[in-house]
Amino acid sequence: MNTKLRYGMVGGGPGAFIGEAHRRSINIDGKAELVSGWFSRSFEKTKERGRELGISEDRCYATFEEMAKAEAAREDGIDFVVVVTPNVSHYSICKAFLEAGIHVSCDKPLAVSVAQAEELERLANDKGLLFLVTYTYMGHVTARHAREIIKAGELGKIRTVVAEYPQGWLAYEGEWGGKQGEWRCDPEQSGNTNCLGDLGTHIENAVTTMTGLKIKRVLARMDKVVPGRKRDDNDFVMAEFENGATGLFWSSQIAIGHDNSLRVRIYGDGGSIQWFQEEPEKITVIKKDGTITEVHRGYSSIAPEAAKYGRLPSGHPEGWFEAMGNLYKSFIECIEAKKNGTFTPDMIDYPTVSDGVEGIRFVEACLKSQELGNVWVDL
Repeated sequence: MNTKLRYGMVGGGPGAFIGEAHRRSINIDGKAELVSGWFSRSFEKTKERGRELGISEDRCYATFEEMAKAEAAREDGIDFVVVVTPNVSHYSICKAFLEAGIHVSCDKPLAVSVAQAEELERLANDKGLLFLVTYTYMGHVTARHAREIIKAGELGKIRTVVAEYPQGWLAYEGEWGGKQGEWRCDPEQSGNTNCLGDLGTHIENAVTTMTGLKIKRVLARMDKVVPGRKRDDNDFVMAEFENGATGLFWSSQIAIGHDNSLRVRIYGDGGSIQWFQEEPEKITVIKKDGTITEVHRGYSSIAPEAAKYGRLPSGHPEGWFEAMGNLYKSFIECIEAKKNGTFTPDMIDYPTVSDGVEGIRFVEACLKSQELGNVWVDL
């Protein structure tokens, strides 16, 4: 009989959206169970959430440091931890669990500086630990299909990429989007950036994952449009890739009429691809002769490397939970392989700590570009 992996969670207390999302996504395949946590800085709230989730009180901790040490010492300790706290705390929490020898999953952005991100990468590599950074959208079957099409050369040489991620939920003065928006707009919790760290990092990861290209340099304009905002809420970034291709990215929290509109358009000399995460059941492929093909998830036209993550027949929509679940599916399978001695690096099919580092390099370069007067800055 297969034994479930055990995991713990840091963050995800009362009123937190993302913690519940991770728990639901992990539960899709039923391969891991939540057994411990530090859900809130308030120990009473941690114990309250623990009771709601059926976790014994002796595995609800007063601090994340205590949790890392205690779980590492237990014979039945956790196999991995899920970190779903505000940005500024990611580094210290992830570091504590890596030093304790525990695999880590962390929400993006990975950290608030390149130095922090690179140290986490070094720690994970030195200790041979797996590290998932949850760029959720790259778990969609259609996003993975786009990656396979481009890898196979069907678009030819990539010439330019246009990508956007507009939202409208923080468009007004005096409105902070509840608990989720308040910490994002607070520099003490989000760090040096708001919109770019929250949304622009998804753009960077989506584009580089799908195309396989690496950004060489950026020119950024990061605006604070809504009165009272201390960090950016509307960003434009021009990018140049190492192969000479160009990119134009827009991320916004003030775009009234948009909910969660991540969209990527990739243009090569042999055709183009259009992908929209709010319609993740399909991808549009246009050949240079003008032929337009709308490819739907669930059919044999989807590349096998992507299709294996499909869970339902065509016409039964899969969405955001399934996309995150697909990242965890690969992550958990890799941890299982580590435990039984069959792991090889080519098994990894999820965004890693190295992808997280690239996201922070992108953010820091954009911040530097803005500070210097919107000039080109190398990554």
